[in-house]
Order: sequence, then structure tokens, then C-alpha cells
Amino acid sequence: MERTLSIIKPDGVARGLIGEVVRRFENAGLKIVAMKMVHMSKKEAEGFYAVHRGRGFYDSLTDSMSSGPCVVMILEGPGAIAQTREMMGATNPKDAAPGTIRADYAFSIEQNIVHGSDAPETAAFEIGYFFNALEICG
Repeated sequence: MERTLSIIKPDGVARGLIGEVVRRFENAGLKIVAMKMVHMSKKEAEGFYAVHRGRGFYDSLTDSMSSGPCVVMILEGPGAIAQTREMMGATNPKDAAPGTIRADYAFSIEQNIVHGSDAPETAAFEIGYFFNALEICG
């Protein structure tokens, strides 16, 4: 079994899309083994996205991610990372395949509803950023 981190970003939470995103993941056979709502500070968002520091979109991304509450969750299942990324669609919703979360709900590259880990190493860092062992059920 593989685990990945998924975030329903502040724009998705504000638009009332938590249930829709969770439903899609669960209907696809992914198991939620941890979930909580957090409101990251700017500094916490900068730490989470430190890998992107220095890139042109870093400040606006961290501003967006700290603009309101988000829902962080750990999803588990065979090939969870690839499956989650496929379900999310391309980062730019204009490039996202029809039926993906971003194609259906996202407005822009930064207001694109969801985040998902892109590799096992990234997932390990991201899961550890938000959850301790006692918060993970499964």
C-alpha cells in the first residue's frame, strides 16, 4: 500500500468543495487514514513549499495557501500517488483532462482546488509536515 498527502486548498474549502473532493477519492477506492483542517501561517506555507523557494510563483503560492483554512489528508491505496495525481488533473486547469478535479472546479494555476504529492519521497516529507504517527489510522 502506498500513501500520499492531498490538500484541499483554501479556494476549495471556501467554495464548499470538501465533500466533493473526498467523495471522488473514496469512490476511486482510496482510503483516508488521516484528515484535519488547518490554517497555515505564511511561514508554515513557506516551509511546506520550500522546494519552490526562488521560483517566480513562490510568494503568490504561499500567500494563497495561507489565505484560509485547508483540509489535509493522507490517502492510502495501491499506486495512491499516481492515482491521486491523475484524478487531480494538470496543475493548469486549462490543460487538465475532462472529468478531473481541476478541470471541473479550478479557476487558475494557483486556485486549482487541490495539491497532491508527486513522488514517494515528497509524500513522506509532506505527510510528516502535517501528521504525527498517532494521528494516522491504518
